[in-house]
Amino acid sequence: MYEAQFDIIITDIMMAPVDGFEFADAIRSSDANIPIIFVSARDDYSAKARGFQIGIDDFMVKPISLPELELRINALLRRAQIVTSRHLEAGSLSMDIDEHSASVNKVDIPLTKREFDILFKLVSYPKKTFTRTQLMQEFWDADTTASTRTVDVYVTRLREKLSSCHDVQIQTVHGLGYKVVIG
Repeated sequence: MYEAQFDIIITDIMMAPVDGFEFADAIRSSDANIPIIFVSARDDYSAKARGFQIGIDDFMVKPISLPELELRINALLRRAQIVTSRHLEAGSLSMDIDEHSASVNKVDIPLTKREFDILFKLVSYPKKTFTRTQLMQEFWDADTTASTRTVDVYVTRLREKLSSCHDVQIQTVHGLGYKVVIG
């Protein structure tokens, strides 16, 4: 596993000696972007919730449809390619990781490093909701004293800075967090 590079991981939960939860957690600690799909006979909410909290991207209950699995794999690989891309275009918004720049209609938008990182993450996964906790875990140090409401402050700043960008909107998903809608 650690000697080769993989594009996607499809795994079961019930395995020995390491179960799927431990396996996915180990993967996430070394690679935050590789897509992970759980395929399991378990159909209980607690298994799904635990998997998604660890950071899996999809969950299918056995028996599965192979054509549906193929569709899900292709969708996750497309998203993974966006995340590993160094440049991102979404409507009139353009972002470049190497230059650490963002622009709307070719007009530069000054962003702090954290603002840039949060926006790039949200835009990389349009319509996917990220909880405040997920964003905190990814963009703040583990020993931070900031609360998850700090994310709200950053999103407010991003909305102000993107006010001229009418085709990319950061939407609040009440009780959960935020997502970007393009269009």
